[in-house]
Order: sequence, then C-alpha cells, then structure tokens
Amino acid sequence: MGSLPIFGTYLYSLLPMTETQILNYALNQFAGIDADAFELSSSYWQRKTYGKGEFYNEYKNVCKYLGFIIDGVFRTYYIDDVSAEEKNVFFFSKNQVVVAYKSFVTQTPCSYYTESMTESTVLYIHVNHLNELYAKSHHWERFGRLVAETAFNLAMNRAEEFMFRTPEQRYLELIQNHPDIFNNVPLYHIASYLGIQAPSLSRIRKRMVGK
Repeated sequence: MGSLPIFGTYLYSLLPMTETQILNYALNQFAGIDADAFELSSSYWQRKTYGKGEFYNEYKNVCKYLGFIIDGVFRTYYIDDVSAEEKNVFFFSKNQVVVAYKSFVTQTPCSYYTESMTESTVLYIHVNHLNELYAKSHHWERFGRLVAETAFNLAMNRAEEFMFRTPEQRYLELIQNHPDIFNNVPLYHIASYLGIQAPSLSRIRKRMVGK
C-alpha cells in the first residue's frame, strides 16, 4: 500500500459521529485505546483547518505533530536534485494519519514536504504530549510502538511497490487506500506517485474501466 491506513478503514458507515468519536473509534481499532486511555489524551488533541496548498510539515523542519485527518487529502513529496521536479511519495486521506513518520519518530529534520491538496481538517497531538501518555499508559505505549512499526512498514512497502508490482497493481492499491483520490488530486500528481507519465495513467484508467 502506498500509504497504510494505520487508523483502520473508512468510517462512512458509522457517521454521523462527532470528530472526537471518530478519533476515539479509530484509536481503538488501531491500538486498542479504550475509553479510559483516550480520556487521558482528550485535552491534548487540537483541531486545525488547512487551506489548499498549506503545509503540514516542510523540508528540514522537525515534525512535532501527529495528525488524524477528519477530512481532506495531503501529499508528501520531495524535489529531485537533478530535474527539480516534485516527486510524490505518499498520500494521506480521510480517517488516516498524516505525519512525517521518520522525522516524528526520531525527532530529526524531515526530508520531505507534506502539503494539503484540499481544504482539510485535522485533529493533531504534539510529540511531547504523546511521550507523556507513553509513560502513563501501556495502551499508549503500545500505540507508540505501532506508529514506529508503521513507519518502517510504510517505507518498505513503498520501496517494494516499485520492485515487485506493476503500475496497474500500484494503481489498484492506490484506489483501495484512497477511494476519492481522483476527485481531489490532479492526475499529474497521481502519475508522479505511481512513477509513470500522465498518458500512461490515462491508459491504465481506461483499461480498468473496461474490465
């Protein structure tokens, strides 16, 4: 998967729910965070809206926040030193985490930019507050371990996509993980993520529709 939906699957069938209820449910599904453990964190979560093109985290900045996307889509990209082109690495969308994993886990400068592709709403928590929770609760300690494991799995899976999967397979996984991606992200960004040119993406889409 291009970006692992680490807080579980899409929750459309569970709506209407408040944003806090959605977060609570997602944390429970991901790491078994029960009501008491979630209450420990309730005062730490903050809400922020992002405009299209606004950065969640930037190159060389240390990522200090882990966010849960209530609505919207983010992309993570780097700028190629030779071509100066933007290369998309990950997408993060509704009911998923948005975070620069390596930078967040290691608290070192980030190698990427993470940008909102739409008007987006995020509930986020500061790394210092998470560290407090790790010390207070085994539930949250487990959460931290799972986040670190996810960071590793995400990087390995992304590398293996290009070694072992065809562009069509990468396309299908993208749709599975981000069903609304084509409604929110320009085709050239999606093509960049898949490692192909826009005309090739158009051909793949036509073939998939024909099946």
